Amino acid sequence: MLSGNEFVKQSLALHLFYGRIMKEHSFFLEAGFTAKDYILINQADYFRKSFDALLADAIALSNGVVANDVLQSGEVITPYTLKAETMTIELTGVSLATDLTQKESTLAGDGMSANPALEQQVTYLNNKVITLTNALIQFKTSLLTSVLSCRLYTTNYPLLIDHILREAKLYSSLVQKLQSREEIHTEKDAYEQEVFWNRIMAEHAKFIRGLLDPQETDLFSKANGFGIEFDQLTNQARMAMDKASFKKATSDSIAATMQIRDFKLAGTRGLLDCKIKSIIIPLLSDHVLREANHFLRLLKKFQKE
Repeated sequence: MLSGNEFVKQSLALHLFYGRIMKEHSFFLEAGFTAKDYILINQADYFRKSFDALLADAIALSNGVVANDVLQSGEVITPYTLKAETMTIELTGVSLATDLTQKESTLAGDGMSANPALEQQVTYLNNKVITLTNALIQFKTSLLTSVLSCRLYTTNYPLLIDHILREAKLYSSLVQKLQSREEIHTEKDAYEQEVFWNRIMAEHAKFIRGLLDPQETDLFSKANGFGIEFDQLTNQARMAMDKASFKKATSDSIAATMQIRDFKLAGTRGLLDCKIKSIIIPLLSDHVLREANHFLRLLKKFQKE
C-alpha cells in the first residue's frame, strides 16, 4: 500500500504529464473536424478547456512536491513547448493556455513531504480527473465508431483516434489504482507499460511517415524504419517470459527509444524553423517528443528494479 507521500507525488507526476497530453488530444481532435461538425468542435473544445483547468490545479499543487527526475525528464514540457504552442495558435486560431507552460517552467523539484491537507486535495483532484477522462474516453470511442462506419470525416487517422483512446484508458486506470493506494510500478506494470509504450512509439513513427510531404524521402525512410523496429520491440517485450529476457527487452527498448527521441527532437526543431515540408502541426511534434521522454524515464526505472 502506498504511503500518503508517494500517493501525492505519483498522482501529481501523472497529472503533469497526462493532463497536458489529454488537453492536446482534445485540441488535435478539435482541429481535425470540418466546419460541418461544429457540435463536435465545441465538444472537443470543452474537453481541452476542462483539462486546462485540471492541469492548472495540478501545477498549483506540485511545486516542491513532484520528484526532480519527472521535472527534468522533458515529459512535462520541453524547451520547445512554448514556441510550438505559439506557432500552433498562429496557424489554427485556437487559443492555447501558454500561461500553464510558463508556470510549469518554474516548478521546483521535491523538497517537502505531503501533509494530510495536500493528500485530501490530491484525492479530490484524482476523482475529477477520473470523471473527466472517462467522459473523454466515451467521446473518443464514439468518434472512432463514426469514422470506421464512414459517418464522420476528420483529418485524423482512425489509428490516431484509437491510439489516443488507449492513452486515455491507461491514464484513467493508473489514477484509479492510485486512488486505491495501489503501487503503479510493480513488475507486472513494467511488462504492460513497456509493451504499451513500444506500440505507441511504433505508431508515432507511422504517423510521422504519413504526415510528411512526399518529397521528404530521407525522413520518410527513417520514420518507416522506426515503425518496423518498434513493432519488433513490442513483440519482444510481449514475449519476455522471465526477468532475464525482460531485462534484455528493456535494454533494447532504451537504445531504440533514445534514437527515436533524437529523431523527434530534430524533427521538432526542423518544423519550428520551417525546414521540414509536412502537414504536421507544430504542437504534435513536441507532444510525441514528450511521450518519448516519458517512456525513457519509465524504462530507466524498470531497468533498475
